[in-house]
Amino acid sequence: MAKKNIDQNINQEKLSKTAYSLFDFTKKEKSFLIIICVLISVAAIITPYTYAAMWFGFALAAYSAIANDSIQTIGTFIASNQNRKWYWLWLFMGLIFVGTVTYSWMTLDGDVSYQRLTTKGLEKAPESFVFLQLAAPIVLLIMTRLRMPVSTTFLLLNVFTYKAGTIVDVMFKSFVGYLLAFGIAMVVWFVLERFVQNYLKGKAKPYWIILQWITSGTLWSVWIMQDAANIAVFLPRQLDLVEFIVYAGFVFIGLGFLFYLKGDRIQGIVNEKSNVTDVRAATIVDFVYAIILFYFKLYSHVPMSTTWVFIGLLGGRELAIAIGKHGKAKKKDAWRYRAFVLARNDVFKATIGLVVSLVLAVIINEGVRNEILDYFR
Repeated sequence: MAKKNIDQNINQEKLSKTAYSLFDFTKKEKSFLIIICVLISVAAIITPYTYAAMWFGFALAAYSAIANDSIQTIGTFIASNQNRKWYWLWLFMGLIFVGTVTYSWMTLDGDVSYQRLTTKGLEKAPESFVFLQLAAPIVLLIMTRLRMPVSTTFLLLNVFTYKAGTIVDVMFKSFVGYLLAFGIAMVVWFVLERFVQNYLKGKAKPYWIILQWITSGTLWSVWIMQDAANIAVFLPRQLDLVEFIVYAGFVFIGLGFLFYLKGDRIQGIVNEKSNVTDVRAATIVDFVYAIILFYFKLYSHVPMSTTWVFIGLLGGRELAIAIGKHGKAKKKDAWRYRAFVLARNDVFKATIGLVVSLVLAVIINEGVRNEILDYFR
């Protein structure tokens, strides 16, 4: 009886803590939650009006996707340039974005996705919208606010995919990307850790700043080639001049807002990792990441989750750094446990986004439901 009462007290205490955390979150995020309620209301009202819904969904997807994925590309750039004016960082990255999408638009007959949306199952532009398709980027906004590294590829593309096979292809390519990035990061940082640990002492030479800006700009451009499809999926597959100007202009301005906020809440995922505020460490992270993304760009036109590649890269890097630590066994174990926890937490949060995207895809798309049912018959 005494044990039962103790268990009940423990459960009541846990419920009380959960209720308090929820109340505390709603209190702190009151303004944000009001905005979310307004966006949901507008989405419900505007859904039947296809043209208006298209641009509304695009606007939400543009900001939510870049805000969440900013940790992958401009996250280390922001972290290592905190002493610089935000508008110089914005102009640098913003102009690279405009140049990258302009090249795709001009050379691929109005396509700004670098042919990622020519994949079977995504090649058709939406002729009408349902509420959940407009709600998907709102869900992404909420997850970003909660500092969750969600795959925007899964969450935004899956709700428009009418073939289950396409979803499987995207998932397979993304998981292979995670494993490849994890393995490469382990090897690279295990080999370089002692050298980097010694070399990163003291103030960085001026040329490291130049190298980092070049590397970060290259990574940002390659990322756009992969993930511009997540934003453009709401729009026609070939944009005319006016549509392209609206597309590029809105994202350019949204980037400015993101840099002004210094990456917003999700930037903490980058800042908690080892030494990423050092310009030299940030340069190495960006360089390795850019090579991996460029390889997958050449591999096929099938979209992939760059988020899974990025968390694989950071997870492998953290584990390699932990393994390379010297000192007492207890301290080394603590470093390894920390690396494991960070990698596990990132994968867990990204998996939540994957599950949400799959549920939405099944609910929204009849073609996906039919393929799944046919498989089990």
